Amino acid sequence: MENNRQEQRNNSGVLFRNDKRENEKAPSYKGNITVDGKDYWLSAWVKEGKSGKFMGLAVSPKEEYKPKPSERSKATGFDSDDSMPF
Repeated sequence: MENNRQEQRNNSGVLFRNDKRENEKAPSYKGNITVDGKDYWLSAWVKEGKSGKFMGLAVSPKEEYKPKPSERSKATGFDSDDSMPF
């Protein structure tokens, strides 16, 4: 059985149409790119300029989501040092 998932090559990436776009600020295309062995998220917006349509791009590091201490304390009800409230 052939695996449909292709291995990501170094210094290359992929973009897919964002069918779940909820507002105009959301990217038109989303994907990922590997540069110098590091993985990044890749986003693209289709825009209209004086010379016609073009794509604006944004790249952000692909890291695990780490909530800010303020977000963690809101979710748990504890301070950021995880001390007990009593």
